[in-house]
Amino acid sequence: AAAPAPAPAPALAPAPVAVVALPAASGRVAAVLAFASAQLGKPYRFGGAGPGSYDCSGLTMRAWGAAGVSLSHSAAAQQHEGTRVSLSQLQPGDLVFWGNPAYHVGIYVGGGRMIDAPHTGAFVNVRGFWGTPSGAVRP
Repeated sequence: AAAPAPAPAPALAPAPVAVVALPAASGRVAAVLAFASAQLGKPYRFGGAGPGSYDCSGLTMRAWGAAGVSLSHSAAAQQHEGTRVSLSQLQPGDLVFWGNPAYHVGIYVGGGRMIDAPHTGAFVNVRGFWGTPSGAVRP
């Protein structure tokens, strides 16, 4: 008798997506936030730039791309692509960074929260800042 076929690996289930009230926005920022929020629950994948998975800079690159702004696929490069903004002056749509050179980036949505693709095993989500960001830019 033939050996039974191995069971297929379980599919990565999408994360439950909480309903999140994003700030009212217009123009390019509205496009950025709409794109990013449509990606909530998709898995993180290193080097991912959509449409099925993202890494942090892939998500920010595609979100700002939806607004007609071209960014690099690198948090360290994005750290220099736009106008520097102080953390006390953050507005929705601004890119928030950790590290110098940056190793992580998220899209600010207000109230100390961002949409980001955090790390392997996680999903695109809305979460609060951890520690102190190293800087921010407005593309």
